[in-house]
Amino acid sequence: MASAERTIDRAGLESVGGGVPGHDDIEVGNSAYPMVLVQIPMYNEKEVYQLSIGAACGLSWPSDRVIIQVLDDSTDPAIKSLVELECQRWASKGINIKYEIRDNRKGYKAGALREGMKHSYVKLCDYVAIFDADFQPEPDFLWRSIPFLVHNPEIALVQARWKFVNSDECLMTRMQEMSLDYHFTVEQEVGSATYAFFGFNGTAGVWRISALNEAGGWKDRTTVEDMDLAVRASLKGWKFVYVGDLKVKNELPSTFTAYRYQQHRWSCGPANLFKKMAIEIFKNKKVSLWKKCYVIYSFFFVRKIVAHLVTFVFYCVVLPSTVMFPEVSVPKWGSVYIPSIVTLLNAVGTPRSIHLLIFWILFENVMALHRTKATLMGLLEIGRVNEWVVTEKLGDKAKLPAKATKKPRMRIGERLHLLELCTGAYLFFCGCYDLGSGKNRYYIFLYLQSFAFFIAGFGYVGTFVPNS
Repeated sequence: MASAERTIDRAGLESVGGGVPGHDDIEVGNSAYPMVLVQIPMYNEKEVYQLSIGAACGLSWPSDRVIIQVLDDSTDPAIKSLVELECQRWASKGINIKYEIRDNRKGYKAGALREGMKHSYVKLCDYVAIFDADFQPEPDFLWRSIPFLVHNPEIALVQARWKFVNSDECLMTRMQEMSLDYHFTVEQEVGSATYAFFGFNGTAGVWRISALNEAGGWKDRTTVEDMDLAVRASLKGWKFVYVGDLKVKNELPSTFTAYRYQQHRWSCGPANLFKKMAIEIFKNKKVSLWKKCYVIYSFFFVRKIVAHLVTFVFYCVVLPSTVMFPEVSVPKWGSVYIPSIVTLLNAVGTPRSIHLLIFWILFENVMALHRTKATLMGLLEIGRVNEWVVTEKLGDKAKLPAKATKKPRMRIGERLHLLELCTGAYLFFCGCYDLGSGKNRYYIFLYLQSFAFFIAGFGYVGTFVPNS
């Protein structure tokens, strides 16, 4: 067994060569292999359900030591039937696959995962691998991830990296790739190596079921049930490992509407979780003071709250307004040097896109508007704090020829975004004021940033998909 016998050395792990029986080890029965549950939560995933189910059923592992569990919360009866038929098709091939549904969508994804863990056959399992509906693990995924857990009883989670199949689809997906590559290459790598902690990404990971249960299982109190579970497990003393060379293919949201909904959830949820868990983290006795400081200050406060607020307030409100107040000056180290260093560091994860840095900066400032709004909603628990909109996946639909997508039937109201248009108008005004009478010479940046807001405000971002 080449993949399981390989020596793995990451975050202080021991070598695990030969720890799991080999493919060709006939003398060792299948009972020596740990029992693995593979969960695939989905909701009206017409475009990608076959890809995810097929990839999960194609995982290389003894067939009597793995259970594929499809958790279908679909509300469209036609899609539900298609998913069930797909499960039956794989079951007829000898795959141990379970098709599970429930009467309601209470708790959304967390609720589906929680209900999935209640079935009697789950008690036989040692580990659970989770994949969202657009994720396609390679056949050797379990061989490369399970040994970490088998040989290191203190590890609760093995997190794989995402590999984006549609990063070249449009400029917006390239921007997302840059941000997420930084997240994986820097944030998760450092968190894993330094503190054995990072936020579970909700998919492409394997949990030790005993650790998951000890942490209290899945909770739906926020829209980031994955991060919630990770923090609670960490407070119990469990450790996590991130495996950067273990990649799972998935799809980036390529429509602006889908991306905005996703970013709302990813910004609102962590802020809301921070509000609910900050005191609990501070009072915890099982983890070191340094780790508590890392989780509270670096992981939550700086990255999940301050980063969004500062990006938008400083670059889209404070800095533009200084052009109207000559007596107010912003030092260059604050307006140019430090931001330039931070931006270059963000490009480390995606060297092939370094020429797109200017576009990335403008796009991130636009998205900072939504992230700031969502963060405040999470902290104050107002508005759409618990809103869960499943990110739309396009699958092969995104590969339609350009001719088919030239004239999408979309109402003007669906494409106009007033917040972006108003912010763009404010920045454009400040740029004109600076050009006419100011001394700051910010007008080049202000014009570029205002155009970025106008483009987003008129909906000319991402892929246009024709109505079916």
